[in-house]
Formats: sequence, C-alpha cells, structure tokens
Amino acid sequence: MDLKLEGKRAFISGSTQGIGYAIAQQLLNENAEVIINGRNADKTAQAVAQLQAEFPKAKVAGIAADFANAQAIENLLAQLTNIDMLINNVGIFELKDFESTSDADWQRMFDINVMSGVRLSRHILPQMLAKNWGRILFISSESGVNVPENMIHYGMSKAAMMAVANGVSKLTKGTAITVNTILGGPTYSAGVAATVEHIAQTQNLSVAQMKNAIVQQTNPDSLLQRFIEPAEIASLAAYLCSPLAVATNGASLRADGGVLRVL
Repeated sequence: MDLKLEGKRAFISGSTQGIGYAIAQQLLNENAEVIINGRNADKTAQAVAQLQAEFPKAKVAGIAADFANAQAIENLLAQLTNIDMLINNVGIFELKDFESTSDADWQRMFDINVMSGVRLSRHILPQMLAKNWGRILFISSESGVNVPENMIHYGMSKAAMMAVANGVSKLTKGTAITVNTILGGPTYSAGVAATVEHIAQTQNLSVAQMKNAIVQQTNPDSLLQRFIEPAEIASLAAYLCSPLAVATNGASLRADGGVLRVL
C-alpha cells in the first residue's frame, strides 16, 4: 500500500534502536525524509549510517540530544523546522518497588517520558498549523491503562502521555492535522532484550525460555502469547502518519497483542 508519504519530513525522538528505529525504517521505506535522535552522538551517527546503508536513496539525518538535559533540548528544538510528522517515542522504564521510588525517580520519569513530548509538540504544532498539515504521535503503552505494581511511576508517565495527546488533538479542530496515541504492548526492544538476557543468564535459562516465562507470568491472558516485535508497532505508526489516516484523530489505538480487555 502506498501511504503517500513521499517528501514528508519526520522527526522521531529516541530512535537509534527499538520501536523508534523501526518507525524510521517504515517511514524511509515509504520514501519519507527522517531525522532520528539519540542521547549519544556516536550511537546516533551509527544508526544514521545503518539506515543509509539499508535505504541508499533515502534522506536521513540524526540529531543527538539527551532529553534529561535542558540545554540539549533547546539546541534540538532550534534545529527542527518544516517537520510534517512528529513521533514522540523517547522514554525510559525501570522496575522499582513503590516504596523505593524516590521523588527524583518520579520527576525523571515525568521529565523524559512526558515533558519530551510536551516540549516537542509545543514547538512543532504551530509549524503544522501554519501549513494546515501534520501528524503527531505519542508512543505510549498498555501500562498507562493497566499500571504495573512494580512500575507505577512508569505507568503514570504513559497515562500522562495519553492525556497530553488527547488535549493537543483538540487544538487541531477543522485542520488536516491529527494527534494520536499508540498503546504498545510488551515489545522486545533492545532495552527489554538486554534485561531479559540478563535475567535468563542469572537463572540459567535460554533467552527463549525466559521470554516465554515472562509472558506467561506477566501477561498470561495475552492473545498474542509472545513479545511484540518493534516493526509491528511501527506498521501502525506509519499508517497513522499517512494522509490516509486523516479521519483518525484524538484516538488511543491499541497495538498491545490483546493484553488489554478494555480501554
């Protein structure tokens, strides 16, 4: 299917690996221009080189910026002009007991997972309104609905992302701009893979055994019965960026593998 994205320009936060990188691949495959982002300059440059090797004719660039650094964010925003598609993907997660989660932990989770999207959207939305076209996506999680007991601060941040997207969507009334949220399910991104591999090693299990055990323990009612691949989230993201998806606005769409029963 031609998603009619040729010549459109995207910025994807947190996109040197995992879901963000997979979204970059999908958009480049649709002949869009893509700017990726990572905290580390070398890793960002490496990811750009990998994408250029995979898509030799594509226009792809990278901007390194740590969303925990206020000055880095300001420098990033100054470079973002003429953006047609904004994908708010950058985020952190951690397993932590509620009693052990400090005020600083809560603030860091909110600043990176929520305020990153607020700052980017606040900067880019006026550009979109001026030309009456744009797409803003927030990559949230089913954890924002079914908040995990060992990641309450993370669940809070993902719920807040949905709230921000819902509010911002109302600013697009009567335009060709859409603002939507994707609720991803348990996804085997690079960060999750590293955690799973570490746990598997400590328990003397294969990675495949550990992945299956985690799914059965944490999401026994999953309809997919496995981790979601980043590309499976990216496919929905690419469609929502398309002109074909103009009738979908202010929505929270599930790509959760059937983990959630209600929304």
